[in-house]
Amino acid sequence: MNAITPLGDAQSQSVVSRFAVPAIRCAGCIAKIENGLSGVPGILSSRVNFSTKQVAISHLPELDDDQLKKQIEALGFEAQILADNPLSEEKGSTDKLIRALAVAGFGMMNIMLLSVSVWSGATGVTRDLFHWLSALIAIPVIAYSGRPFFASATMALRYGRTNMDVPISIGILLATGLSLYETATGGAHAYFDGAVMLLFFLLAGRVLDGMMRDRAREGIGALLKQAAPGAMVVTDDGTTNWVATRDLRPDMRMMVAAGGNLAADGVIEKGSSSFDCSLMTGESEPQPKGEGDIVLAGTLNLSSPVVVRVTATGEDTSVADIARLMDEAGQHRSFYVRVADRAARYYAPAVHSLALLAFAYWMIVGAGWHQSLLIAVAVLIITCPCALGLAVPAAQVVASGALLRKGVMVKDGSALERLAEVDYALFDKTGTLTLGHPVPVNLDDLNLTQKQIALALSQASHHPISKAIRAALLAQDITPAMLDRVEELPGEGMSACWHGMPVMLGKPEQSEDHLASQLSVGSDKIVLQLKDEIRPEAPEALARLQAMGLPASIISGDNIRSVSLVATALDIPAQAGASPQDKVEAITGLAASGHKVLMVGDGLNDGPALAAAHVSIAPGSASDVGQQAADAVFTSESLMPVALSVKVARRTMQIVHQNFALAIGYNIIAVPLALTGMVTPLIAAIAMSLSSLIVVGNALRLNGAAK
Repeated sequence: MNAITPLGDAQSQSVVSRFAVPAIRCAGCIAKIENGLSGVPGILSSRVNFSTKQVAISHLPELDDDQLKKQIEALGFEAQILADNPLSEEKGSTDKLIRALAVAGFGMMNIMLLSVSVWSGATGVTRDLFHWLSALIAIPVIAYSGRPFFASATMALRYGRTNMDVPISIGILLATGLSLYETATGGAHAYFDGAVMLLFFLLAGRVLDGMMRDRAREGIGALLKQAAPGAMVVTDDGTTNWVATRDLRPDMRMMVAAGGNLAADGVIEKGSSSFDCSLMTGESEPQPKGEGDIVLAGTLNLSSPVVVRVTATGEDTSVADIARLMDEAGQHRSFYVRVADRAARYYAPAVHSLALLAFAYWMIVGAGWHQSLLIAVAVLIITCPCALGLAVPAAQVVASGALLRKGVMVKDGSALERLAEVDYALFDKTGTLTLGHPVPVNLDDLNLTQKQIALALSQASHHPISKAIRAALLAQDITPAMLDRVEELPGEGMSACWHGMPVMLGKPEQSEDHLASQLSVGSDKIVLQLKDEIRPEAPEALARLQAMGLPASIISGDNIRSVSLVATALDIPAQAGASPQDKVEAITGLAASGHKVLMVGDGLNDGPALAAAHVSIAPGSASDVGQQAADAVFTSESLMPVALSVKVARRTMQIVHQNFALAIGYNIIAVPLALTGMVTPLIAAIAMSLSSLIVVGNALRLNGAAK
């Protein structure tokens, strides 16, 4: 089984299995899977995550993964056990769409050039020649670029269901067939240009959608990569062998060298060291760990080798738990997708019915099959919801470009919609409200010799404080002293001899400040203080958010001393020592009380919270996981882009509402004209394109929204 999840007394024996189903396309697919599985004996419930294209099935233990996989395949969807395809990738799908888009664009431009001559009045043999040349270009283009729609429509029809691709495919094929008939019989009109143009616009939307989903998968991929790909396992005779992470088992003992990441959760059996747990817990200070202490996959061993007995591997590790939290927390976003697709679900039967009624009506009144079919095709094309579909993404793309010029990268267009709705802001501390790079503040207390010794000691250590001291001294063009017997003492610091005199850079003897280090040169002892600076314009950004109706607070995994310093400086409430689960629960609690939360964070430990929040932003200095989990990333050191993003998002939604009004107005005017036979398929394609251009033109007004 994929994973065992307790579900309460009534379902205490149930287990949850997860499957990757890359072929999920729309709300119809979701309904087909969820409704189809609900009637299978032994299956208690099923849930589709449209964003990650995964299906989670709660079932009785009698059913195994292979049986469940067959049940999904019986519904017309190829499925893979999640462990075999953890990112639900449909390899190369976006690349295929891009190639199809490029071919459609090439064909559209060439056919349009030929059509201009026909529109300009070419008749007779010249017109027929241009029609045949258009056919020679259009048929292979449609056959190649239309495959994503034709394949999806065929699959849907094969299993007795329908989706948006069915009317699209029918419209394109009918328009092409009619155009061939017109060309072969020397008719006045052919509609190859309209068919290929329709295909191009539809493919552009599919490519953008595919790129968005690829980015979502990259987030979980980056998270899973935090764990090492393998470990040196200690055998009974004391020798070590490298074992891949997937082959690690509980009770194995792994040797973790200094500077190495852990491949599995475990307990230290031998040795002690300091560990960088910041990505997992948010604790900025390296954590000393010794025999009997628990260490987690993905954390970094900073100073000395240790032997760790494995307690959890693969899907059972803490880093995998965080990945699952991100996945499950991200499912609330699919609500918006479902609402949009639920509306689109009624599109196919409505358009089919409308076109069929138009065809029947005109046949009854004696218009003949050719004219009746032309009207039906015009209805299919003119009702293509391109303008309606562009109303939101066009505004989002322009607004995203405006924000990009101000250093804010919006990864998901719908993030702007959610950003416009937020009414509460939660900030992580280290690396978010602060720069996350401690800087020594009293290096000038050292003389030149002491600086040289400090540099020599610090450059032999991977400790974050040593790195900060080393960077500051190198910036002053200090050269390191020559030291003997340099040695790192776990939990204490670096020691050495300088001209026979003991020197050391390490833990202060008396200072209670966690961001401090003590340089000892013989009997001289100097405490070096470090400070993690608050980001520029942080008070102004928080004040602007407050003015827009967004009160802010801090939620951090860091210790209470560090958090209180920043909270006091910014005069906002704070919660310290919060785990990833605590952060998610805090957001869930705020959401339950009616708030829509903006989460701003940077670390691996912030990943689930960034995914669970209504919308999230990460600084450019964030971890890969933080950046991938967030909806937007700002690259400057200033915090002001956070407030600017909210302002632009609210302006974007005003434009979106205007675009909706324009798109609905187009359909109110155009559809009756098509039904009454006043529109040819070509005019329908042009009208559809013009409506799209008007919507895009209105969206371009957002270019200056980020000023």
